[in-house]
Amino acid sequence: MQKSLKVQREKGKIRILLTGGHAATTAIATLEELVRREGKKYSYDIYWVGTKRAVEGKNIPTVESQVFPRLGVKHFSIISGRIQRKFTLWTIPSLTRIPLGFIHALILLIKIRPQMILSFGGAASFPVVIIGKLFGAKVVSHEQTIVVGRANRFSAYFVDKIALAREESISYLPKKKCVVTGNPVMTQIAEIEKPKKIQSPPVIYITGGSRGSQSLNELIATSLIDLLSKYYLIHQTGYIDYRHFVKLREQLPAKIRAKYEVYPVIDPLQVDGVFKRADVVISRSGANTVSDIIASKRPAILIPLPITYMDEQTKNAQYAKSLGVARVLTQEKATKAILLGLVDETISEWEEMVSNAAKYNNPDLSASSRLVDLLEEVLDEI
Repeated sequence: MQKSLKVQREKGKIRILLTGGHAATTAIATLEELVRREGKKYSYDIYWVGTKRAVEGKNIPTVESQVFPRLGVKHFSIISGRIQRKFTLWTIPSLTRIPLGFIHALILLIKIRPQMILSFGGAASFPVVIIGKLFGAKVVSHEQTIVVGRANRFSAYFVDKIALAREESISYLPKKKCVVTGNPVMTQIAEIEKPKKIQSPPVIYITGGSRGSQSLNELIATSLIDLLSKYYLIHQTGYIDYRHFVKLREQLPAKIRAKYEVYPVIDPLQVDGVFKRADVVISRSGANTVSDIIASKRPAILIPLPITYMDEQTKNAQYAKSLGVARVLTQEKATKAILLGLVDETISEWEEMVSNAAKYNNPDLSASSRLVDLLEEVLDEI
């Protein structure tokens, strides 16, 4: 995002509160559009409410808490619990924080007094939506997945409109409230051009999402030497595994060490540079990552997280596969030999997969405009 898009805070503006989890890039794309329209119909004072920690029980900051203050968006961290995918040491403490989330949301909303709430789902958003509606705020939710997230599903009856990334989500939600907008992608991602030819050696970007994926990282660790013998790797590990992979890199022979970059997290405002450098992406299949892959026209190997709500990552991955831009590898079959074979296949069919992505009439490229159109329509009712 350009520096000129930084939010300027003034009195007399519509107070709009964005909230959610795992939604940094989608929220940034929406923020870009809000700032582009500043003063044309409405002017906005923009806030963000989200979780402080990226991983339960770990002192790891969320991307949103680091990025939004730099963009002039006032950030508030909310105490919120969530229903975890599997039972851990932190499951019970997390559940006990669910009622605290409503109390904290009440305190925050008394302070902010938003006129509009835009929710991107996630545990932090649910109490904000409910309390906001009780306070009389207009509420719009945005569902990024091809199915529906738990928070958006539970809050559907409290919102005024539901924006959908994919038409398939309509069957899970109140149909009369639904509007298909697409999934907003940041301008710098949307403007990435179709790559002309594959590099030598080909560059592979590996990511488990902003929080990282330990299972994916384990697979990469077993395959590292073989991958580096043929390819250049940019590996975003997440904070938990970062130090381990730094040590692995230090132990590599100098010749292949130079072909391996390791980062704990990629700044969302700079991730376009990584996609521009990459020929192929190996990734989990979160909705926003899949949208960025399709928009950047980079062939991908997607390994869905198998325990997501309603198996959303598998459906996201299958969507990308149906466009001819991705191969899908299930986690249960994700061995070193199969991964290496899929990488070689993707490299051999790279031109065809890039062409498929370039031919796709991608609704996500103008999704932020349609989403803000919807927000303005709801605001007109105030």
